[in-house]
Amino acid sequence: MNIPIRRATPDDVETLVRFNAALALESEGKVLARSVLEAGVRAVFADPAKGFYTVAERDGGIIGQSSVTFEWSDWRNGWYWWIQSVYVREDARRGGVFSAIYRHLEAEAAADPQVIGLRLYVDNGNHSAKAAYAKLGMEDENYMLMGRYPLPGRTSHISGV
Repeated sequence: MNIPIRRATPDDVETLVRFNAALALESEGKVLARSVLEAGVRAVFADPAKGFYTVAERDGGIIGQSSVTFEWSDWRNGWYWWIQSVYVREDARRGGVFSAIYRHLEAEAAADPQVIGLRLYVDNGNHSAKAAYAKLGMEDENYMLMGRYPLPGRTSHISGV
């Protein structure tokens, strides 16, 4: 089945916000503050240096999404594309939607000589996602993700954190 993939546009913001909110709730049990989420999605369109969104379509509607953000590697003198905000509408799951998005991004990245690799993070307990990513050729890397959010003196905009 051919699944059309394209770069998202500002006209897609409402769907991207809805999908991101659903992703946070389904995958991590987190409720995102809509105003913060919408501002964050809009910020990507206002500043391409932040990244871009890619969407999959069927029958004129968006059925899946991912975003890409950028990380410069001084060790490798090139860009990693971080695949984030992966979401496939429930009625379109198990239909190759993410595989189509991934293959599209992989080809786009390979066509840019400055892009040296693709990365994503996945919850350690999400075994089905890990298996799907491995099937696409992704491998475990020798890193553990650590972070601090929110920073001291700041408020979290996510409930369930």
